[in-house]
Amino acid sequence: QVQLVESGGGLVQAGGSLRLSCAASGRTTSTYTMAWFRQGPGKEREFVATINWSDSSTAYADSVKTRFTISRDNAKNTVYLQMNTVKPEDTAVYYCAAGRVPGWQMRLSGGYVYWGQGTQVTVSS
Repeated sequence: QVQLVESGGGLVQAGGSLRLSCAASGRTTSTYTMAWFRQGPGKEREFVATINWSDSSTAYADSVKTRFTISRDNAKNTVYLQMNTVKPEDTAVYYCAAGRVPGWQMRLSGGYVYWGQGTQVTVSS
């Protein structure tokens, strides 16, 4: 089994930056696709970014494209989400997810088997 633990959330002013981390433990594999999802107040969970462990290919939601960057460190079994030029609408609980997900399903939550507990990000205006 795989366990995921997010960290790095907190309060940040609009226009600022924040870096989230997701540490994976257990029976991890380089074939796992990793992703970040978020759920804002009164909203449904939405896709943010994803990265394939094998080839490092990435995909982003249009709302965060050019502002957020997802990356990984296989040696540390950790994936990161660098959040730049944050906006109040980025306020949400951010969740890390992992699984063997085909390319066509990378943006969809249904393909991910493992989930973290989430970390709160609050952006002040």
